[in-house]
Amino acid sequence: MSTSILRTADAWWVQTPAGAARIDITATTTRELLADREAIAAAASGAEPVAVQSLSLLSPVTAPCRVVAQMTNFASHVKDSGMDPETVPLTFFRKASGSISGPHDDVIRPAHVQLLDYEVEIGLVFGREMPVGADVSAENLADYVAGLVVTNDISARDVQLPKTQFYEAKSYPTFTPVGPALVLLDADELKRFGDLRLRLWVNGQLRQDMTVADMIYRPVETLRALTRFQRMDAGDLLLTGTPIGTALSAPPKPVEIIGSLLPPKVKWKMFFQGQAKNPKYLKDGDVVEAAIGTDDGALDLGRQRTVVRYAR
Repeated sequence: MSTSILRTADAWWVQTPAGAARIDITATTTRELLADREAIAAAASGAEPVAVQSLSLLSPVTAPCRVVAQMTNFASHVKDSGMDPETVPLTFFRKASGSISGPHDDVIRPAHVQLLDYEVEIGLVFGREMPVGADVSAENLADYVAGLVVTNDISARDVQLPKTQFYEAKSYPTFTPVGPALVLLDADELKRFGDLRLRLWVNGQLRQDMTVADMIYRPVETLRALTRFQRMDAGDLLLTGTPIGTALSAPPKPVEIIGSLLPPKVKWKMFFQGQAKNPKYLKDGDVVEAAIGTDDGALDLGRQRTVVRYAR
């Protein structure tokens, strides 16, 4: 049975049908928490609960940690980006863990950023060390992946695209809202990963709505590739890609061909002039909500709600 872990400034909690039960533990990091499963189990079965609504929740994934992300990993998003899902490679990039924020914290758009975008993603949280060269399989996946979280991969598109790198554009503070819960899963529950549905709303309008059936590279294949070069430790986070529905989409082919013939400075100026007219980019005061779960409710990672604010 899945276990939902919540975090506040001074405590860790287990979410139960009656509310949130405080875990009797001195852990200050996700890694330390995951090392004491007995304390988690004890809280779930015996601690006096309080109302979840009374808690000011923080990200259940603590920083510093490694934050790795997959690029273009849903077929619908790949097509919308002007690429072919049959040939798109399994590609990773890094985000600074300083970008992690809570499930109800404001998302702050830096003053120099104009095109702020959203990407709902399933986050894998590691429960133990995965050294370089580890043999990852469907049979032992749950040995490495402790649980799942809702994440939003916020992106500054006008920084990302001209620089052709993701690290800066996706690493500003508050650019990785995480939570509300870290949902710990056993091996059988993790097998239902393919049934998860990702949804994201802006001001109540549904923008993204897709199941993992659209995902190109699933966790086993992803971790097999990652472990060729990247060590992961308990408490580290892997974002697994987003489906169609982001503000950014590829221009029509004729426009793309013409743009490729222009000098880069001219091409990007024209592109961003067009994108500035796109009403889907996030604006000051926009409310962004993201939720992930199975349609039957058996697995529910929760729902986060953040508000966009412009830096002054």
